[in-house]
Amino acid sequence: MEKFVYVDELKPGFRNVNLYVKAIEKIAERDVVSRRDGSKHKLAEFTVGDETGVVLLTLWDERIEEVKLGKVYKISNGYTTLHQGSMRLNVGKYGSIEPVEDRDIEEVNTENDVSKRKFREFGRRDRRSRW
Repeated sequence: MEKFVYVDELKPGFRNVNLYVKAIEKIAERDVVSRRDGSKHKLAEFTVGDETGVVLLTLWDERIEEVKLGKVYKISNGYTTLHQGSMRLNVGKYGSIEPVEDRDIEEVNTENDVSKRKFREFGRRDRRSRW
């Protein structure tokens, strides 16, 4: 059975995250080049949220087109990362984002933006204790 969390419960480094969010705003879309293999990709960030808060969702390539503003989505097996000290929600290649019709999030709490909280980033060697 899947365990679902609310946006205000998210912390950096979470894995296997399941939650329902409403897409509020598309922040940016840009072309990026992979540092690994030089391939070109599209990257977009969306503000998504629920009754408890909002977070930035990062999507890549064809997943960008799957998200429509004002719709509610079920994110399964997502994860959180830090980008310049700011938390991001990610779906990745092992996660999924699916529109849902049987659940509504009438009012999103935009006052609690968890991506605006600043976290200290740790290097690979410092992952033993983060908080």
